[in-house]
Amino acid sequence: MASDQSSRKYLQQEECVEYEIKELISTLPRQNGWLASSLYQYQGFWHAAAYLQGLISCQNHFQARDSDVFLITTPKSGTTWLKALIFALMNRKQNPIPSATHPLLTHNPHDLVPFLEIKLYADNQKPDIASLPSPRLFSTHIPYVSLPESVKSGSRCKLVYLCRNPKDTFVSLWHFTNKLRTPEMGANNIGGVFDRFCNGISLYGPFWDHVLEYWNLSKDDPEGAMFLKYEDMKEQPGVHIRRLAEFLNCPFTEDEEGLGLVEEMLRLCSFDHLSCLEVNKSGKLSSGEENNAFFRRGEVGDWKNYLTPEMVDQVDRITANKFSGSGLQLR
Repeated sequence: MASDQSSRKYLQQEECVEYEIKELISTLPRQNGWLASSLYQYQGFWHAAAYLQGLISCQNHFQARDSDVFLITTPKSGTTWLKALIFALMNRKQNPIPSATHPLLTHNPHDLVPFLEIKLYADNQKPDIASLPSPRLFSTHIPYVSLPESVKSGSRCKLVYLCRNPKDTFVSLWHFTNKLRTPEMGANNIGGVFDRFCNGISLYGPFWDHVLEYWNLSKDDPEGAMFLKYEDMKEQPGVHIRRLAEFLNCPFTEDEEGLGLVEEMLRLCSFDHLSCLEVNKSGKLSSGEENNAFFRRGEVGDWKNYLTPEMVDQVDRITANKFSGSGLQLR
């Protein structure tokens, strides 16, 4: 169970935001949240109040560079694994692999690759990120429509989007939010949050709209946006980390291939290895969440253990309808 302090932070989000954001959210459509008391619809997507404040601060102040790299996901779509992989990939000169002192051995990936709206611009902060060395590596759950304009049209930065089957995404999100709920709150009933998920009411949802925006972007701008599928990466991780390296302009050299660096990197960043590290078993993020909350199973098809045939049929029908004509297929 995550700390009570962490849970209270989520539950008291409306109390923590500044006056201007309180004024804004009072005008927005509102629904009950899965963890925070409420979610608010802004630019077509649902946000907790504090994350919405961070998003708007990011929109107002963030200036992208051509060399920036953004890791983008919906919550519980493999974010932790993607952060570990790309951090290791892009920093392999400064932090060789294998190494007994690699940062991933002593830091959770979420502390190494910060979220824009959840970490850097949280609480309406204006962080000094201009002094960070290039290439800068950031993470976000922000939908494409809400990204800062300098990311969308003012630079040639790289966007890496990781998508996961909606059924596994839902089950993972249900487990995660239940971990963070206090004993007094009790666990969310799976049926109740399932209906909300299917209606698009989840953190950064609707899931399908979020995914489709970035899928279309990757087709329109394949040099600027790369679309990855979690299931494909689990099946052929070596193939996709090499694709990532090419996309990010840091391909593996013949010498690195000969030394087995790809295999070493995948071992370092594997779910089994990361979840067994002491920092991820007993440590906490700087924001208070326990690191072990981000490591449950990481399996493909775990939804089969939780969803009824009727639930499966409902999600599959929504997915087929939402993605019709797009060319996107998820398994």
